[in-house]
Amino acid sequence: MPTNTIDGHTFAVNNEGFFTNREEWSEDLAVILADLVGIEQMTEAHWAPLRFMREDSAKTGVTPTLRRMQAVGGFDVKDLFALYPGKPAKKMAYLAGLPKPVGCV
Repeated sequence: MPTNTIDGHTFAVNNEGFFTNREEWSEDLAVILADLVGIEQMTEAHWAPLRFMREDSAKTGVTPTLRRMQAVGGFDVKDLFALYPGKPAKKMAYLAGLPKPVGCV
């Protein structure tokens, strides 16, 4: 299984670069990863959906989709696109140390 090492943090990833072991994630690492995907500063607005994703996936065993983020988490999808431009579900899963959401292309 491949691994990545960034700023002294080593973690196992799949062939797309997503974490395979959620226990290897930390908020410190998420800040470093955010910079790599173009997010210069993680605000509380950025952290809230990531924390929801981690909590929800711990309960369900799967990474939540944008639809679930809206329906269960109460997040506005437009806000998520503003916080995580381009492909918010993929970026949030990556930064939260979770697998890519099912159905996310």
